[in-house]
Formats: sequence, structure tokens, C-alpha cells
Amino acid sequence: MDLIPKPDQMVSAASNVAQKTLYGGLADLRPMPRTLIDEGQLREVYHYRPQATVKEQGDPVLLVTPLAAPSLCYDLRRSCSLVEHFVTQGRPTYLVEYGEVSFKNRSLGLEHWVDEVVPTAIREVSKHAGGRPVHVVGWSLGGIFMMLAAADDLDLPIASLTVVGSPWDVSQVPMIAPLRPLLNIAAGKGPITGAYRLLGGAPKPLVRWAFQLSSFQKLITKPLAVATHLDDTDFLAQVEAVDRFTANMIAYPGRSFGQLYHRFIKGNALMGGVFELDDREIEIGAIAAPVLVFAGSTDGIAPANAVKAIVPQLTKAAEVRFEIVPGGHLGMLTGRAARTTTWQVLDEWVDQWSTDAEQDAGTRPPTSTGKAAAKAVKGARNSGSGKPRKKAASRQAIGSNPSRRHSSASSRSLAK
Repeated sequence: MDLIPKPDQMVSAASNVAQKTLYGGLADLRPMPRTLIDEGQLREVYHYRPQATVKEQGDPVLLVTPLAAPSLCYDLRRSCSLVEHFVTQGRPTYLVEYGEVSFKNRSLGLEHWVDEVVPTAIREVSKHAGGRPVHVVGWSLGGIFMMLAAADDLDLPIASLTVVGSPWDVSQVPMIAPLRPLLNIAAGKGPITGAYRLLGGAPKPLVRWAFQLSSFQKLITKPLAVATHLDDTDFLAQVEAVDRFTANMIAYPGRSFGQLYHRFIKGNALMGGVFELDDREIEIGAIAAPVLVFAGSTDGIAPANAVKAIVPQLTKAAEVRFEIVPGGHLGMLTGRAARTTTWQVLDEWVDQWSTDAEQDAGTRPPTSTGKAAAKAVKGARNSGSGKPRKKAASRQAIGSNPSRRHSSASSRSLAK
């Protein structure tokens, strides 16, 4: 809105204020309809119902949620929902979430998600979709769970993997890097360790506060931003949806939080390329499926360099593609700009590595890939290669596409 508002801006602002006052909000927060297809301890796998006007076909997409964050991250609001985007295209879309974490779950460690939850979800989705391989998408810690599970079990029916904002090198995270030397002084007996053991984990209010702290500047300037955008209905609706997301944060189980704190934050355990879990070692370099890695240009939780650290470890992947897209930690996934950046690149990726893309060509509603998406991402993109992206001439089985963008050798060169 201009400093001196125009008449149409004043009308729009008045309408938005009235809508907010009389009806409680501007955002369409209706969730996309879904059906439970599998469940277990802190595991719920859902299939989003296809639209009546669009034929559901092709390889399924599974969305993996992180711990502590609600699955709203993928279905934030109508017109700004990755789930809605996939469903309206006719993609079979699934999600795994964990439900409410309580004190009784305090003994669950990362093994529960890496050994049980994520692998079971992938198998159940493949089974429900008729035995097709699965395109797995994981945001934040969900991406880390997904990658560890894929590396640990190479027989999982995976078509491709997409990592969205997962910090692989925590020494590159500005919020953590200055504190790591101090955290290591306590040798595992500091106040943080005592607190999470006493509480049985990290409670909801603490998780909510930590997420808000990561965007402290936005939190402070939010009232001014809202005041200057009173005429922008879409902006105000997005603020409402993000507020609801933040208010629905979930607690961390005690043992899982302890492992994240000691091994990820203090030990930076992912940087060696080998992660010890129970009595075995998981080698990230064993992953053969193609991997797409997204980083947000303004992400304070997982900056681009922290996310990109995984790329040189993927030495056997059929293809590795790294993209920097506009947005912060949540915005890169489901912000307003994600519609023409992250989602369009993801569409292109899934199409490229789908087993039946040739058969389905021409039957799926067109997406705005190509010039519009390239223009929106231009300037923020970093693919590790100076060559322009090529559209695959034909869609073949994993690892056999002759026009894939990076070979394993090319992937290794990204570390240089």
C-alpha cells in the first residue's frame, strides 16, 4: 500500500479489515481431503483424495514431515498448498505424519523414524499405488530422516529423493555456529541435557519459540508489514496461515531431542558422510536414486551452504541437482513465491524421473514450467553446472536416462 493510499487501495484495505473482524480471517484454511491408509506408533500415512475432474495417474509422491512441525507445512492454505498443487495435477499424493508426541514417547530415538516410520511409509505408499516407485520429498528434519532411511535400505521402492531445506552442516548455521564451542565444554552434563531429560523432551512452547526466533527480524517487523499490506488480501492470508502453522508446533520426544542436540548440533555428525545408528553405519554415498536438493535464499535455519554440504557426499546418485530458491525455511516450501519457483522445479524433476512419463504425456494438466519458472528462479539458482538444463527426450527407468543432468562423477565435482 502506498504511503498515501490510492482510493482502490483504501477500499481493499477496508474490505480486508471488515472480513478479518466479522469472519475471523481471510485465509482459506480448509485442509485437502485425505484418507488414512496405514498407522502405527507415531506413524500415520495418508492418501489425498483425487479430484473428480482430474484422473490420478503416474508414480506417487510421498511428503515426509519433520519432527515438531505439523503437516500443515505441505498444506498451508488453499492456493498456497503443495498438496493441492499435486492433487490438481492428478499426481497420487501421500503424506506421513507423526501425531501428538507426549511424555510417554520420551524413549523413542531417531531409530524409530529412520528404521520404522519412513521405510514403512514408503513401502505402504508404493503398495497402495499399485507397486509403483515413490518420489519422496522431505522438508527440514524430514529430509534428513528420508536420506538416512534411503541410504540404510537400498531396496526401498524409491523413484527419486527431494531434500528441502535440510541442514547437513550445522557449522554453517548462524544461530548455532557461535554456540557450538560452548556447548561442547559441558561434555554432556550441561543444563540443556538436564532440562530435556527432566521434561522428557522439548515441549511445544519451546519449539514454537525457537522457530519464531529463527525469523526474529520478521517477528519484530510483522505489525508494520501487516499495516503496509492491508490492501493485499493474499499477503494477509499468508500471514494468517503461517501463524496457524506456528501455533501448531509439536513436541520432540526426549531421546530423539537428545540425539539431535548431542550428535547433530554439538557433533555435526552428518558431515563425515557416515552416520552411526544403533550397531551399524549408514553411508549417504550409497544412495543410487536421483536426488534434488533445495536451499532457501533467506533461510536462517538452514542456509544454502549448510544444505549444499550433502551434495559432494552423493557420489553414486543417478543425478544430483542443487537449487537455491527464494524464501526462508518455510517460505521456500510453501511461500507465495514457491508457486512459480520451488513447485515448478519439483514438477519438472518428478516428470523427469517418473517411470511412465512417456505414457502419460499430454494427459496431465499443463504446468507453468519453462520460461516463467526459469525467470522466477534466475539469480537465485546454483546447480553446480554451467550447462543449461535439458528436458529429457524420453523418460526411462531410474539410472538409465541418457540425458540426465549430472553423472556421479559430475556430482563429486560439485564439492570442488
